[in-house]
Amino acid sequence: MTAAQVYDSTRCQLGEGPLWHPEQKRLYWFDILSSRLYCRDGDELEQWDFDEHVSAAGWMGGTRLLVASETALAVFETKTGQSEFLCALEADNPVTRSNDGRADPWGGFWIGTMGKAAEPGAGAIYRFYRGELRKLFANITVSNAISFPPDAGFACFTDTRSRVVQSVALDEATGWPKDDPEPYLDLNPRGRNPDGAVFGADGTLWVAEWGASGVTGYDAAGTEVAAFNAPASQVSCPAFGGADLCTLFGTSAIQGLDPDQEPAAGQTFAWDTEFVGQAEHRVIL
Repeated sequence: MTAAQVYDSTRCQLGEGPLWHPEQKRLYWFDILSSRLYCRDGDELEQWDFDEHVSAAGWMGGTRLLVASETALAVFETKTGQSEFLCALEADNPVTRSNDGRADPWGGFWIGTMGKAAEPGAGAIYRFYRGELRKLFANITVSNAISFPPDAGFACFTDTRSRVVQSVALDEATGWPKDDPEPYLDLNPRGRNPDGAVFGADGTLWVAEWGASGVTGYDAAGTEVAAFNAPASQVSCPAFGGADLCTLFGTSAIQGLDPDQEPAAGQTFAWDTEFVGQAEHRVIL
């Protein structure tokens, strides 16, 4: 395993949703439980506070992001700190909040929800595309691993509690699912819990494994390609970035831990790798 560098020492209760902005060349990420968005550019750290949980974002050009919150999708203007409501996201359900999300190759945005206390089956996977928010998959306990391979032939997602990453074939023209999901990566034999995930340019799926202190890459056959460790047990989500997309970032969480026993928990890490990521897709409204 390759050791991690501390990219940012801010200790998040539940770090999530790292996004390398391909135009701005800087990293955004969230602390869900603190209702906060962070951005780092060199030594400069910015933050924005929200009035409810926020968890994931897609870039839209300029200084605008699509942000998924506890109850809505909104266009967030980072320059002014103002949000423009797009659509409700389980706003009538006080049990749930948003969790993992990522833009797709068609300009859509996939977002998962889950119970705030991980209530069994309380969450779902949605897609927002051309003004429509559609529920794709229900009865999800902990939504995670939303990701898209380089050929855009399918999407992946998981219910972390199942320890199985699913794939679903996508329509070539619209990106909507066209078949039922099927198992793509079964981590039950390894006893690992798939959290956030991202595909590299070569089709390797990089999975943050909650409780296992790092990110592991798997090929299409489920064989381990490489692993990157961190001094934090709860690494939550990876993202590729940097000038050449060869830096792997990973958020982490303090949630449920004794901070004194795990002093690096909640920090955001970076690994210099020989692997190349994909540029994140742009959200198109």
